[in-house]
Amino acid sequence: MILLARHLRARRGGRNTPHHRGTLLLVAHQARYDLLAFARNRQSRFFTVVLPVLFLIIFVSVFGNHRIGQTGVKASTYYVPGISALAVIAGSFVNLVISVTAQRESGVLKRRRSTPVPAWVLIAGRALTAIVVALGVMTVVLLLGRFAYGVKLPVSTLPGVVLTAVVGAVTFCCLGYALTTVIQSADAAQPMVQAIMLPLYFISGVFIPNVNLPSWLRHVAEVFPVQHLADGLHHAFDPFAHGSGIVWSDIGVLVLWGVAGLGVALTRFRWTPAVASG
Repeated sequence: MILLARHLRARRGGRNTPHHRGTLLLVAHQARYDLLAFARNRQSRFFTVVLPVLFLIIFVSVFGNHRIGQTGVKASTYYVPGISALAVIAGSFVNLVISVTAQRESGVLKRRRSTPVPAWVLIAGRALTAIVVALGVMTVVLLLGRFAYGVKLPVSTLPGVVLTAVVGAVTFCCLGYALTTVIQSADAAQPMVQAIMLPLYFISGVFIPNVNLPSWLRHVAEVFPVQHLADGLHHAFDPFAHGSGIVWSDIGVLVLWGVAGLGVALTRFRWTPAVASG
């Protein structure tokens, strides 16, 4: 995100702000307004916050919370980390793609770029907002799982949950900015996001275990970051897991996807509507 922000600052001429306002203060100030805008947007609140909670309640209600196999692990122990992965993606990817595309096509991004606020502050503030929202929604899901369904997170694997969630949120922020570069209208943003993500949710073990899928479909899922985010969180919630709960192979794949998304965003991100820039 910082590289993308600095790149965009360079492209717009490196406009400066008063020196007495520090970098962190500028980003925090921008993120505050982005968070307020998110809180006032009912559609964003529903798809980002309410929908993951509904998914968790529905899956536990429909499939039950019985104990699985000889281990005696509750079914909700699988659903909670899976839906937590969905919550991270909803906050850092889905909501970002839809909101940034809508702001670009309505001319909001173009007007913001003309203000004295540097471009990198706008990008960093929006990215920070997405990460905060993603982690906040995941926390809501984890608390619901803990107090409503008795899903316990081993204290020793808490670092794995935190690191996986943060890396996942940053990765999907980068991918979100990258995807906005190929979406030509605000109306197409949500259908395109759902068309991409829904199949990946089902084949990546977010909703249900993918062990019964054909092997070729499992191999397809292993290429994409959704499965590695979900697998990292599933591992941390495994009551028989040892160590810190960090799966470095999953973290590595997420980082690679984040770098790829950042590269696309650096070269293709635009501030003007598609018609104006065409």
